[in-house]
Amino acid sequence: MVCIESTVLDITRGEPACTHIATALAHGLHAVTVNKGPAAFAAQTLAAQARQARRWFLHEGAVMDGIPVFNLVRDTLPGVRVDGFRGVINTTTNFVLSALAGGQSFDHAVAEMQARGIAEADPSLDIDGWDAAAKTAVLVNVLMQGRLSPHEVARTGIGHLTADAVRKVEASGDRLRLVASAARTPDGIRASVAPQALPAHDPLAGVDDTDNALYLSLDPLGELGIVQRGGTLTHTAYAVISDLACIARSPIPEEHS
Repeated sequence: MVCIESTVLDITRGEPACTHIATALAHGLHAVTVNKGPAAFAAQTLAAQARQARRWFLHEGAVMDGIPVFNLVRDTLPGVRVDGFRGVINTTTNFVLSALAGGQSFDHAVAEMQARGIAEADPSLDIDGWDAAAKTAVLVNVLMQGRLSPHEVARTGIGHLTADAVRKVEASGDRLRLVASAARTPDGIRASVAPQALPAHDPLAGVDDTDNALYLSLDPLGELGIVQRGGTLTHTAYAVISDLACIARSPIPEEHS
């Protein structure tokens, strides 16, 4: 049996989603979630509980919807170490910045994302960079075996930006994007979310409207890019199907079989 968890993100502690996942695993259920909270706040604890219970804890929909990120690394890149990443991983802020550059108002762009069901229930989670910080923590914790919470990700949102400021950057030939990034350093993993003016040759500069992109720094393979051309609720639903298919193929995780 599988518990599918899809509550709204709580940026304070990741609850009640973390408790839902832990309870499901304790009762012998596989756990699938599209909520960023469990992997952002308790990835290592829940992964250890899943291993002990010989059950899956899967969360492909937590970052970039149904586009393969976690299963790409888990299933197709054995022996590879993720040393860092850069990405545009929040659809709402990317759409807003593209809209401001095109002459739309900030409020109109946010309202459109809410109408499409893409913006968070509380749009300030997107605008203030919290959603991107939570996704950054998930990527660090799962792909880099880190132990960061969203509150440990240096964060600057886009709420202070005006249409004039965005168009001024665009007029210079650069593109303004909210960039999430992380890297291993001698002092540990450092992660941040902040708007950056990117030169036109930067691959993240071409990520428009509802597109997302993530570039992983891999040892020994170098840089690998994943691009999502447009994100919708259908993509999120597919992420759940993808995780369920993984469980159906291997009801007991491989390391326990």
